Amino acid sequence: MIKYLITDPKYYTNNPQKFTKILTDVLNNHNINMICFRDKTSANFEQLAKITLDIAKKYNIEKILLNGNISLAKKLGFDGVHLQSTQYSNIKDAKKYNLFTIISCHTFEDIKQAQTLDANMVTFSPIFDTPNKGEPQGIKVLNNMINEFDIPIIALGGIVTKWHIEQLEKYSIKAYASIRYFVNEYDKIQNID
Repeated sequence: MIKYLITDPKYYTNNPQKFTKILTDVLNNHNINMICFRDKTSANFEQLAKITLDIAKKYNIEKILLNGNISLAKKLGFDGVHLQSTQYSNIKDAKKYNLFTIISCHTFEDIKQAQTLDANMVTFSPIFDTPNKGEPQGIKVLNNMINEFDIPIIALGGIVTKWHIEQLEKYSIKAYASIRYFVNEYDKIQNID
């Protein structure tokens, strides 16, 4: 199963030293395939993006992505971008720069559009209950989408415990992404604030 880690300043902080320690410790405790630096609030975005890129390379992460910013992803040497659900018009630009492209999807129509525009993968969310993200789609809907489309679909949203992972495994879901799951597991081991 592909494990896709997405960062967030709420859990990783925007302090470079703390960010480095948390991300390194999380990668030491999980076999991550893909990582996305995602931060919509910090003033030191580029610095933290570079830290993510450097650490991910040391861990031989297969795909290192930057959230939403195509020009910065290209400038810094990221493998690709994870576009927001409002950025469908940017898929062609990302592909033009040879960036591996994922876009966030929430409906059948979103996935159809992403596939038509040749995105490499999509996230589909929320699968489980997640604060402020609306009604969960559920695993059955996710599984139906996976069977309907050729584009690889990554489960996202509300994946915070081993129970959630086990539920995905029951349906042979091939990829999941999470912000909180990897840090929650790290918190249990390290007892960090």
